[in-house]
Amino acid sequence: MKNTSISEPADTESRRGFIKKTLAGSALLTFGGVLPGFSAKSYSRILGANEKIKVGVMGVNSRGLALAGNYALQPNCEVLSISDVDSRAAEKCISTVASIQNSKPANIPDFRKSLENKDMDALVVAAPDHWHAPAAILASKAGKHVYLEKPCSHNPHEGELLVAAAKKYKNVIQMGNQRRSWPNVAAAIREVQNGVIGRPYFAKGWYTNNRASIGIGKQTAVPSWLDYDLWQGPAPRVAYKDNLIHYNWHWLWNWGTGEALNNGTHMVDLMRWGLGVEYPTHVTSSGGRFRYKDDWETPDTQVITWNFDNNTAITWEGRSCNGRTVEGDSVGVVFYGENGSVQIYGGNEYKIYDLNNKLVKDVKNDLVIDPRNKMNPSQALDAIHIQNFFDGIKKGTALNAEIVGGHQSTLLCQLGNIAQRSGGSLNIDPKNGHIIGNKQAQKYWKREYQKGWEPTV
Repeated sequence: MKNTSISEPADTESRRGFIKKTLAGSALLTFGGVLPGFSAKSYSRILGANEKIKVGVMGVNSRGLALAGNYALQPNCEVLSISDVDSRAAEKCISTVASIQNSKPANIPDFRKSLENKDMDALVVAAPDHWHAPAAILASKAGKHVYLEKPCSHNPHEGELLVAAAKKYKNVIQMGNQRRSWPNVAAAIREVQNGVIGRPYFAKGWYTNNRASIGIGKQTAVPSWLDYDLWQGPAPRVAYKDNLIHYNWHWLWNWGTGEALNNGTHMVDLMRWGLGVEYPTHVTSSGGRFRYKDDWETPDTQVITWNFDNNTAITWEGRSCNGRTVEGDSVGVVFYGENGSVQIYGGNEYKIYDLNNKLVKDVKNDLVIDPRNKMNPSQALDAIHIQNFFDGIKKGTALNAEIVGGHQSTLLCQLGNIAQRSGGSLNIDPKNGHIIGNKQAQKYWKREYQKGWEPTV
């Protein structure tokens, strides 16, 4: 396969055609079982379908804006409503979506009101982390399917509630671990599972970036364009500061989950998938906030290690403030086995090496991807993940990133953070992922909630 670069067409009709061609091409690439439940025939049916999945999108300032546009580009989808606590972000997204699908979605600032629309089939959740599980549970209760950005929860308790909700309400919940639907990434995992390097026993993943300091925030009046109370939602109320919204909440424990869940979830999910593991027996974490002295609370440098009862281990390294690459890429995964190694890069590509470091196989990128683009690194490939979500709704097709597996991958990262905050080491029950005999760590299993906002199934 050649390493080709495809630039995104500028006009709407060209983008629509681009997505359709990409979906059709991806279907051909995956024909034969690389992606479970996919075939060229099934995709041709999707692309010709008249019945559209109707969605509402919650949280559209950055990643949600990209998702809303991508959903609007799908020929079998209509975006009915946009919900955001930032009136400016909502207006921008509504304009973007309207230009793509030629119909204007409704502006419904409080997503809970959008759930009352009987025509809505699904809610797309791309709000901050502390809203992910509570919003998904409310949507499930309302009879909606859910596309849920990673991480699926802010804390382990919420993840278990989310799994229980899916079981109770029997709706489709797809987590945004989109690499599970990227053809070459799925092919690489298949190679690992089929023994191309013998028994895989160790995997390492990483993420690097050059994030700047977030400074020391000043308490100030809430901007007129922001519904700060609804933005905080289930989180205990904290005074508004000028360095919090829109992105820096990631690094504050009241709302965010740090780099481990912001970007580590993707790589941990791939490693867990390749090694065929679920819950660990032991977790350690070391690191801290080393680079700057500011309001940032979560680690900017962190190394987490998980051991499993099948004699395998995983490690993930996150460096938020030093972008030196690992193995030639800013983000990636390497599987090590008895007979060699498999490296999956940040894009849709992988390489296989033997024990003598000889390159055995080199599968190149089909599309240009920027893993550090926090908004829209891989639009065309992500469309495959969206179509798998639609297949799950319309035909009962197995999801590539169903919520039980999404919770397991999210939980691994959460356990890493809990280890970091409670002494560095945890013993874990491999049957369910629960912490064994550590009272200090147990307090991080569940968060405190604003009175009246606690999620329930």
